[in-house]
Amino acid sequence: MALSSNWLKLQEANGKSNTKKSTKKSNNSNKVKRVQKKRENEKPTKKPNKIMNMVYSMNEAIAQHKVNKKEGKVFEFKSTEEIATKSEIVSASFDNLPTSKKSKEIGKFIAMDCEFVGVGPDGKDSALARISITNFFGHVIMDEFVKPRETVTDWRTWVSGVKPENMKNAITFSEAQKRCAEILEGRILVGHAIKHDLEALLLSHPKSMIRDTARHLPFRKAYAMGKAPSLKKLSKEILKVNIQEGQHSSVEDARITMLIYKSDKKEFERLHRTTFSNDSK
Repeated sequence: MALSSNWLKLQEANGKSNTKKSTKKSNNSNKVKRVQKKRENEKPTKKPNKIMNMVYSMNEAIAQHKVNKKEGKVFEFKSTEEIATKSEIVSASFDNLPTSKKSKEIGKFIAMDCEFVGVGPDGKDSALARISITNFFGHVIMDEFVKPRETVTDWRTWVSGVKPENMKNAITFSEAQKRCAEILEGRILVGHAIKHDLEALLLSHPKSMIRDTARHLPFRKAYAMGKAPSLKKLSKEILKVNIQEGQHSSVEDARITMLIYKSDKKEFERLHRTTFSNDSK
């Protein structure tokens, strides 16, 4: 009986010990949870992505336009630097660009896009009819209609947006070439299949100073099975914005091209450094 009594006392002692350990463990667990929750609350919030904010602004403008269309409201163009086209909603979304003095300067990076009309038999050959250049922030640096040096046989208005009346105040080809060359000097040129635009202007630019969204390897792999993706495709996949649904706007395309470049700028520059460091060896 003495042995049994001692055994009972030992069991009671163990029970109290286990209860204390369980209580202590529970308290520690609660303490850890409180610390984790506090750390989560103290996590710094990420800075908003300026590029995606602009994209969201575009999408909101497009959604609002659809609502207005159903209600019978007419879209009013806010900017005088664009031609009203079927893609005017995207262009209008750039009305809220940064307004600081620095953001309006030409800067180090520029984006360029051109529109063409048809010349020669059946209008199959292309001639420069409009050139647009924007800076890193989307501000227009140059936007001019250009008088083709040959007789226009197909204005291609349905896609180029260019009409005969646009030629009344158009500049000459030589003037367009000169102004463009001056802007390009010493700057990084961003474009989509930019080789064609440079050839149309009879200009060259150092390869080390070109960033071509049509040649960017990650884009080619992700969106075109290794081939050159269209600007329309990249805009839809990367920016979630539909463009070129009808008449084109070279201002809009230049701005979109710059946004696409900025969406993967670090990788663009990394691959660029790798390519030219290998070429120099």
